Amino acid sequence: MLNEQAVIIKTLQTLQPLRQAGHEIIVVDGGSTDNTRTLAAPLADNVLLHECGRARQMNFGAQFAQHDILLFLHADTHLPARADSLIINGLAETGRKWGRFNVRLSGRAWLLRVTGHLINWRTCLTGIATGDQAIFMQRSLYTQAQGFPDIPLMEDIALSRQLKRFSRPYCIQTPVITSSRRWEQHGIVRTILLMWGLRLAYALGVNPQTLKKYYADNVEKS
Repeated sequence: MLNEQAVIIKTLQTLQPLRQAGHEIIVVDGGSTDNTRTLAAPLADNVLLHECGRARQMNFGAQFAQHDILLFLHADTHLPARADSLIINGLAETGRKWGRFNVRLSGRAWLLRVTGHLINWRTCLTGIATGDQAIFMQRSLYTQAQGFPDIPLMEDIALSRQLKRFSRPYCIQTPVITSSRRWEQHGIVRTILLMWGLRLAYALGVNPQTLKKYYADNVEKS
């Protein structure tokens, strides 16, 4: 998380039943300048501070995890009820070692619904998951894959490619709900084109540093 005081309480409150069932919540902050860490502290088992960057923050948090299955959740994404059973039973029944959820964007616009369906269809077809889909995996597989590569963008795509070498993903149809604020703030069509363009550029070999700069210039600074 980074400067997520507006959403972090709601996100962590939805995870409390999992915490009560014995699962642990580890929050990794990238240097928030608001009250995010203070708000998160009562609702997590561990709140850590680390250098900003999704890959670096997620890898850092994984070092402190005590259990055999890791799930990486963005601060603006909510898991469905009984997410733990869906993951544990699904991996056991299929013999797969990692997976992701379907995703649904929080907004009501019909184009956001279409976008969610397209993301789910694409990941089913390619076996490449996105961070918004709450990627999960066995700890042993995470270690074999050496975690998220230390790149500023597309870390989820790069790790998915590594994980596919060991197992196809287990796809949970019950969706996570992720915030549509990025699409709504910057224009739905514009954001769709930007994200698909970035993915295509990455597939063609463009350096993630270059992609991150382009993303920052078109989204983070706008």
